[in-house]
Amino acid sequence: MILSDKQILEEMEKGTILVEPFDRASLGTNSYDVRLGRYLALYKDEVLDARKHNEIETFEISEEGYVLEPGKLYLGVTLEYTETHAHVPFLEGKSSVGRLGIDIHATAGKGDVGFCNTWTLEISVSQKVRVYYGMPIGQLIYFEVKGGIENYYNKKQNAKYNRRTITPVESMMWMNEW
Repeated sequence: MILSDKQILEEMEKGTILVEPFDRASLGTNSYDVRLGRYLALYKDEVLDARKHNEIETFEISEEGYVLEPGKLYLGVTLEYTETHAHVPFLEGKSSVGRLGIDIHATAGKGDVGFCNTWTLEISVSQKVRVYYGMPIGQLIYFEVKGGIENYYNKKQNAKYNRRTITPVESMMWMNEW
């Protein structure tokens, strides 16, 4: 079951959901709108290697915005830091953003119970489009969990994305044992 706006607010009061900064106007009927953070990143290498640490170059979005181009994978970040301690958060694009030809995630739309961080966005576009710091970019939807939880993300020994950041985070696939 998806949490309604009232349920999201109740969970925030309990401390099981945190959104910083929180803006009541961003609370929808059953979601919370998140905005594009100040930073974007591109991978330095043209060919990425799943077994090595692929470094990124991070840059700030200027007041004039930044033009995203097709054929590139941009890593972005949400302005909002979130914590979700009792629900499964899903990050989805807003329809207004999709109608501009912007995809905000390739595969990583689902978070884990215990995820505490900003969200790194995997942004691609179908045509050139200018984006701006602070623009609405996605929406968080919270699902109830049935049953107890043994392995919270923020307590996992091998969790790769626990370090709090305001910049996008590159793939840590190279850290997996395979």
